[in-house]
Amino acid sequence: MISTPAPSENRLPTFDYNFTVPAPLTEVAAFHSDTRALKLLTPPPTIVRIHSVEPLAEGSVSKFTLWVGPIPLRWTAVHRNVSQRGFTDVQAEGPAARWEHTHTFTPIGPDQTRIDEHIDYQHRSGWRGLLTRVLFARANLSFMFAYRAWVTRRRLRGTGRAR
Repeated sequence: MISTPAPSENRLPTFDYNFTVPAPLTEVAAFHSDTRALKLLTPPPTIVRIHSVEPLAEGSVSKFTLWVGPIPLRWTAVHRNVSQRGFTDVQAEGPAARWEHTHTFTPIGPDQTRIDEHIDYQHRSGWRGLLTRVLFARANLSFMFAYRAWVTRRRLRGTGRAR
């Protein structure tokens, strides 16, 4: 399910996406804690180059570049509110003026977990914001999260174990 309310003068843009995975909460949390998860969950044709990544923990930092065609997007993310029920990636440096991506994992059965993705973001002003307005348009975010849902389900499908 996707919802993206139109930004008002007083409200920043948001993006929401949710899906269920046929795996227990512990396996979903372990999959997302894996330092390889970002590469696995990034859809083609975007390429991820990891510069440094720390194991997922409160205050851990990941530095990477997303290559969208010939365009490099350098990014530093700090992880906050880390628990087995999810975490938040906060952009410390990167293409947007603000980017906070919260992943929430909710068990809905012994072998099924709901994943809620919520992003609060703000574009930079002027020409620098033009790039993120295109790359993070609703259609592009919808594609990215549909891909992530597909990969997550495929990796965790039916066994409760990452493949």
